[in-house]
Amino acid sequence: MSTLYIRDVSDDVARILKQRAAQEGTSLSAYVAKELTKIALRPTNDQITARLRQRDRTAGPTAQEVLEAVAAERR
Repeated sequence: MSTLYIRDVSDDVARILKQRAAQEGTSLSAYVAKELTKIALRPTNDQITARLRQRDRTAGPTAQEVLEAVAAERR
């Protein structure tokens, strides 16, 4: 397991993170490690865009059908 040091964290952010860790009954280090894990496992916008571009959309509605459905909902 790696050790990570983070510098230049504002006092306000550090205070908020400490409060959240205390509310969960965990240490600041454990709380931040958990949050960083969530961030690392979440796909980036570029990854999401790439996945969406690979999808087969031939079975879905056309752009015109979508626009018509939106217009109908607004009436």
